[in-house]
Amino acid sequence: MSIDSDVNTVVGVEYPLDPLSRDEISRAASILKEGPAAAESFRFISIELREPAKDLLRAGTETVREADAVLIDRAEGRSYEAIVDLDAGIVSTWTQLDAGVHPPFMLDEFAEGEESCRKNPEVIAALAARGITDMGLVCFEPWSVGYFGEDNEGRRLMRALVFVRDEPDDSPYAHPIENFIVIVDLNTGEVVQLQDDEKTPVPAASGNYLPKYVGPARTDLKPISITQPEGPSFTVTGNHVQWANWTFRIGFTPREGLVLHQLRYQDKGVERPVLNRASLSEMVVPYGDTAPVQAKKNAFDSGEYNIGNMANSLTLGCDCTGEIQYFDGITTDSLGRPVTIENAICMHEEDDSILWKHWDFRENTAETR
Repeated sequence: MSIDSDVNTVVGVEYPLDPLSRDEISRAASILKEGPAAAESFRFISIELREPAKDLLRAGTETVREADAVLIDRAEGRSYEAIVDLDAGIVSTWTQLDAGVHPPFMLDEFAEGEESCRKNPEVIAALAARGITDMGLVCFEPWSVGYFGEDNEGRRLMRALVFVRDEPDDSPYAHPIENFIVIVDLNTGEVVQLQDDEKTPVPAASGNYLPKYVGPARTDLKPISITQPEGPSFTVTGNHVQWANWTFRIGFTPREGLVLHQLRYQDKGVERPVLNRASLSEMVVPYGDTAPVQAKKNAFDSGEYNIGNMANSLTLGCDCTGEIQYFDGITTDSLGRPVTIENAICMHEEDDSILWKHWDFRENTAETR
């Protein structure tokens, strides 16, 4: 594939920085399954574009369409990184990671881990001793074990924090079961440890935010209407966006979610590069409480949970208002099948008030921008 760096167009099917399509994800998974990941025990953590080097793109050099893949072999409990050459149809790099290295959670593991907890006899008996017998109302939430000096023998473990609902659509977070943690081996589905410490009463107060609990929406404010009769000021061609003097490209990865590429500014006829790549590389949420359940709650939302995979479809009038441009996010499930998150990204213009104001007290005049 080659590009023309002057006019920012592609000689070929897609631009080299465009995210992998559904067909490309399927092709990458097939190449891996026909090669080193042929065993049924392999699962896919992620498949995403391997971005070409910046200097190649700037020079307009022909690039190879490649995919980065992260996999785990559940039978061996070992993780792998691979580079797939989609043009040649080969696995160009296959790397086994150290035994103690674990990739992020797969979405499937959320449900699988919860099911392992829900059907475990020891867990059922321990909850019954706390007066909780309706397992359909119990929620087991997967959290990373992290590393706190323990020897986990290289096992892929999940800490399940436990909550209970008052009824099926109740908010479980209002009713935590404190001092109760279930450790699950995600590769085998085995509950390997139950930490059942001091019993404390489950908070009874409802923290539910659904209208049926808190009442109808307020009616004392008059509506605000956001309209652009002539349409938005930006134009979108594929994943390329132009707005005023700015241009950039939209990307999406399972780990980061939204990615901006090649942010440039047109300055007196000269296109100036500002940012080559921008993304949320990590988001750390430390809870910092000394209670047994809370002390280890330090979530790395990108590196441990693949925050891009956790994106949900946005809805006009609910998540976004005005003249909206949507972009889908394409990722993969644990079997290597493409998954499209429709409307994962919305782009729109906002009036964010004034940038600056200067008042000339001598002339009693004011200028704003």
